[in-house]
Amino acid sequence: MLLSKSCVYGLRASLFLASNRDQDYVSIREMSDKLNISFHFLTKILQQLSAAGLMESYKGPNGGVRLTKSGSQVNLFEIIAAIDGVEVFTECALGLPGCGTEKPCPLHDKWADARDGIRKMLEETDLVELAKKGKKQNLRITADGSFEWE
Repeated sequence: MLLSKSCVYGLRASLFLASNRDQDYVSIREMSDKLNISFHFLTKILQQLSAAGLMESYKGPNGGVRLTKSGSQVNLFEIIAAIDGVEVFTECALGLPGCGTEKPCPLHDKWADARDGIRKMLEETDLVELAKKGKKQNLRITADGSFEWE
């Protein structure tokens, strides 16, 4: 399964926010710099996540964005659905219209099993789970950095 660049960045930004322990608003400029994502591109992505109700923004000197609920209540599937949509989990892998159990394509059974497994994993994985793992193991969410940014 391929996710768009917007979706990948949205996942990273969401993980960044979930790792912000005190749930304060985080400056988009700070996130952009720390995650090495274009400010304007990141702003558009965060607008999509805000429109989906996953984030909220606040303008002003202490403004920025934050998750609307605890990161333990936000799973990866919600973020992907907000940015890329759910079509990848319903469409035929070969792009054939009407593909299904009655008129399957040659790849239908294998793809259906794989995509359903991926969806289940995404639905069962929340942001806090990944944030804890990232900090504990000092994993990275930027190309050249570590997980620790605070």
